[in-house]
Amino acid sequence: MRDKTQANYRDSEPGPGDGLVKAGGIVFIIGAIATVATVAPLFLHTHPFPPVAYAVCMLMGVGFLLAAAGVLRSIAVQRRQARQPAR
Repeated sequence: MRDKTQANYRDSEPGPGDGLVKAGGIVFIIGAIATVATVAPLFLHTHPFPPVAYAVCMLMGVGFLLAAAGVLRSIAVQRRQARQPAR
């Protein structure tokens, strides 16, 4: 039997920071795809991409930072809620 105090994951609303985590994941994936695309010519012995393509690879780090900021924001809100007295 399911515990009634447990919230169903699908029924719960997105919490603070969830949007940042999703956006960070998407940006990270775009950066990862760009990284694979810029490294591929090295293995295929073709001409490398222009430097702008290598700059797009930096999105991997940006996406990671966005996701980390979302996690930290979620942690901060949960800690704040835990400190409040029960009503």
